[in-house]
Amino acid sequence: MKIILDAHVLPSPCYVVDEGLLTKNLQTLSEVAKTAGCKILLAQKAFSMFCLYPLIGEYLDGTTASGLHEAKLSRDYMGKENHVFSAAYSDAEFDAILPVCSHIVFNSFSQWDKFKNRAQQWKKSFGMRINPEISTQGGGIYDPCAPGSRLGVTAENFRFNALDGLDGIHFHTLCQQNADALEATLQAAEEKFSACFKQISWLNMGGGHHITREDYDRERLVRIIKNFKKKYDLEIYLEPGEAVALNAGFLVCTVLDIINNGGKIAILDTSAACHMPDVLEMPYRPRLIGAEFSDGKNSKNAKNAKKFAHTYRLGGPTCLAGDFIGEYSFPTLLKPGERLIFEDMAIYSMVKNNTFNGINLPAIAIRKTSGEIHVVRRFGYEDFCSRLS
Repeated sequence: MKIILDAHVLPSPCYVVDEGLLTKNLQTLSEVAKTAGCKILLAQKAFSMFCLYPLIGEYLDGTTASGLHEAKLSRDYMGKENHVFSAAYSDAEFDAILPVCSHIVFNSFSQWDKFKNRAQQWKKSFGMRINPEISTQGGGIYDPCAPGSRLGVTAENFRFNALDGLDGIHFHTLCQQNADALEATLQAAEEKFSACFKQISWLNMGGGHHITREDYDRERLVRIIKNFKKKYDLEIYLEPGEAVALNAGFLVCTVLDIINNGGKIAILDTSAACHMPDVLEMPYRPRLIGAEFSDGKNSKNAKNAKKFAHTYRLGGPTCLAGDFIGEYSFPTLLKPGERLIFEDMAIYSMVKNNTFNGINLPAIAIRKTSGEIHVVRRFGYEDFCSRLS
């Protein structure tokens, strides 16, 4: 990826979303939707930069939410189809969701029984999440089909004769995967749940589809959707999150200090724990412009191990001993005051960041297609204080 970004004109740290790269992803998704005859929604859990919702709404059919606040964000800034799923709704939350959302998905028949009467007083579309019980991603905390999962109704517990009032079925089993994983999931879903597909009007195939990734098999995806639509005459939804803003965002930061303890350590003004928590949770290693991974640990495609002469462990300013982003090699020595730019920092960054230790949140900026940088939000003490009492 080649980007011309003058990091020194930005506040530090700062998330930067490139409007041109985002638009390229949106165009790809829109073309898939048109070719396959399906609808594609933004999963807000991955990317909720609402100042860009008008742009996203030009290409996508709406959003999905994981709760009331995301649903309200969609209503206020997108204004298109507004789907919501939650593992369980409280009474107050459900009453607030009813006037906001167009599609409401339940996680159990007990919740459907509880809310059915008041739900059907509204002209909304309701669905049930299923669990096809097929793990295509290797397990772990991101696998909704792992044994003992709390997400989706298994075939053993599914009430095939209790679909009155339910219009759709939803499943979400993928994580950063290709079309072959969807095909395997659909086969398992058909084997277990085909009896209900003739009783509904839509099927939501969830998220985790890395449709905008270079090696994603979009032709296969289109073929899968077309064949399924023809077989069951259903409206098909996809709800990718990462694919919408994949590789469209950056995190600009500054080297604060260089220390030595068994090797050089660079202390940055950005934190893995606060500003890119998936680095520690997944874990993974983000790419860094002008540098290479210095080893293969916890990093994907780390083919250029120790390519450059100067190696540093990059860490944050917090008191967490393990607040390290990773080990990178550089062609020249790092110096305090130098700016660094991490790649693919739009997704699961702004939505998951935090103010642990009182560390300030990064500013948020847009790089317009003209090259102009527009800082849309800065944060300070008031934002930290407002989260406490």
